[in-house]
Amino acid sequence: MTTLNSPPPTDLGPILREWRTRRRLSQLDLASEAEISQRHLSFVESGRARPSRQMVLRIAERLDLPLRETNRLLLAAGYAPHFQERQFDDPALAPALDAVERVLEAHAPYPAFAVDRHWVLVRANASAQMLLSTVEDRSLLQPPVNVLRASLHPRGAASSIVNLVEWRDHILERLRRLNQAVADPELIALERELQSYPAPPRKAPPDPARYSAIAVPLRIRHGETVLSFISTITVFGTPLDVTLSELAIESFFPADAETGTYLKAAAGN
Repeated sequence: MTTLNSPPPTDLGPILREWRTRRRLSQLDLASEAEISQRHLSFVESGRARPSRQMVLRIAERLDLPLRETNRLLLAAGYAPHFQERQFDDPALAPALDAVERVLEAHAPYPAFAVDRHWVLVRANASAQMLLSTVEDRSLLQPPVNVLRASLHPRGAASSIVNLVEWRDHILERLRRLNQAVADPELIALERELQSYPAPPRKAPPDPARYSAIAVPLRIRHGETVLSFISTITVFGTPLDVTLSELAIESFFPADAETGTYLKAAAGN
C-alpha cells in the first residue's frame, strides 16, 4: 500500500538500502525476489511509500535478515516487532536452555560452551574449564566472559596457543564474515579490539595442506601436553525468539588420538 500523505519513519529507507547493498542485490533483484515492483521498492527506499507489514516480512525474508534486524525493519516501518526477545532467565526459554545443557554434557569429556550473539559465555561443560584454565589474567574470566577476547588477549589464552598465528587469523576471519552478515556495532567493535592486540610474528604463509585442508585446529598447551582440537558451531534451526536465534554452541573435538586419550584420562574415563 502506498501512502504519500504520511511517510514512514525516515530511517526505514536507509536501513533497507543498507541491507540490500550488503546482500549485493539491486533494486530489481530484490523486487523480483519479494514479488513487488521495482518502482514500489524505490518509493519505499526513498520514503515516498509505506510498505505493508506483510511486505516488510517478505522483504526481510528475501534479504535473509537475522530476527533482530527483521524486528528493527518492522519498527522503522511503524509496526510492532514480529519476533519476541526474552532474557535467558525467562521461564519460556527454560526448555531450550535445558536442551543446550544436555548437548554440552553429552559432549563431555570434550570441551563445549554456549555463547550469545556477542560471544559472551552463557553455558559451558566441565571439560571447557580446561581451556579456560589457560587464561593468564583471571579478570578476563569475570562475567560477562567474552570467549574470543579471553582467547586472543595477550594475557588471555594466547600465550598457550601453539599455532596462534593461524588461530588468530581464523577468529578474525570468522568475525569479519559474521559482521558482514549481521552488522552488529558491538561485534564490529570487538573485531577492532582483537585486531589491535599484538600480532604474533608470521614466519611463513599459512599452509592449508598442513591440516589436510579440513579445518584450522586449535593447538593449545595444557601443562606439558599440547592438545589439538577442531571445532563446530551449532545453532537452533527454526528459532522464533531473537535471543534463542543468536545462541550458538561451539563444540571441540580431538584432532588427534593423543588429545582424545588425554581428555578421557583427565575425566576419569
